[in-house]
Amino acid sequence: MARKPKSSDVWPTARRPWGAAWRDHQSVAKDSLAFVSARLGTTLLVWLLVGIALAFPAGLYLLDRNLAQAAGDWQGVHGLSIYFKADAEAETAADLAGRLGGETDIATVRLITPDEALSELRAHLGADDALSTLGENPLPATIRAVAKPTAPVSRVERLARRLEQEDGVDAVVLEKAWLERLAAIRALVGRIGWMAAILFGVGAVLVSSSSIRLAIEVRLPELQVRALVGASRLSMGRPFRYLGVIYGAGGGIVAALLVAAALAWLDAPLARLLASRGERAPIAGFDGAFVLLVVGVGVALGLFGAAFAVRQRLRVLDVT
Repeated sequence: MARKPKSSDVWPTARRPWGAAWRDHQSVAKDSLAFVSARLGTTLLVWLLVGIALAFPAGLYLLDRNLAQAAGDWQGVHGLSIYFKADAEAETAADLAGRLGGETDIATVRLITPDEALSELRAHLGADDALSTLGENPLPATIRAVAKPTAPVSRVERLARRLEQEDGVDAVVLEKAWLERLAAIRALVGRIGWMAAILFGVGAVLVSSSSIRLAIEVRLPELQVRALVGASRLSMGRPFRYLGVIYGAGGGIVAALLVAAALAWLDAPLARLLASRGERAPIAGFDGAFVLLVVGVGVALGLFGAAFAVRQRLRVLDVT
């Protein structure tokens, strides 16, 4: 039995047929798509602005992820560079290289004689005439060793301190400082990423909110009539929430395309920067899950901008 309408009711309430809500959403979605299609230039501009706002923090996220992968690939693998004094005997360097090769924590050992070091320098600089004027070879012998991946860092550090006490050794460098610099770079990239995400996220919300406010102004006479006949704020704001979804999703797709274009352009230098153990390392992180994440963030920001615009504008119409 239907409820007897009250005098305060603008329209009598009645049970809606099954599927009516779905058909309402379908109709509103079609109207929203028609609205953005009729204003394609404005829509493309909004997508581009939102996409640019999302692309920068998304790119920083990928950079941080690849830096973390590079650090993880090298975790526990350390190199030792042993520099001899200029007057050290060749037999001293060869003897130490042989003994170092017998250490359980060392994987490979390479002895670089002064002549080999000079040849490498000539090949690198391409300045044979300038080097030939030196007369005597000023370069000392060097040993380069690589620790095993399973070698504990503490044992490698103790080995480095012991090698510093050997005869003829001038300095021993444990090549792990770049890992510490990499961690500092990651911390910096992470902070910049959060700052960029907040600032550009606010920018994306403002762009979508401003665009939806214009859409509200276009349909203001219709909204005023609907407010007079008792339409709720939820039903009146539904078309503009769909606009927020469209603007945000389109901006997310544009952001993914911009990041893909940037990765294609920067692929070679990034691969060299993030190379692991001399091998080319592919750029990690740009996959289907990443694209869905960017689009999802764009949709969330678009919905937030739509809610802000609808709440601010419909309050003027005194819609409850």
